[in-house]
Amino acid sequence: MNILIILIGASLIVAVLFLAAFIFAVKKGQYDDTYSPAHRILFENTIKPKTKDQTNEK
Repeated sequence: MNILIILIGASLIVAVLFLAAFIFAVKKGQYDDTYSPAHRILFENTIKPKTKDQTNEK
């Protein structure tokens, strides 16, 4: 019976840590842009050609 108290306590601590991490990520703006990630795959990435200065670097 004592193990149940320990497991419930540990699970509550882990849940609070995940909630704190989620709130921290929301406040830092991690989830602000919900439009462009879904559409980014539709656009091709263009590679800029190297300039003469970049090809002769040592």
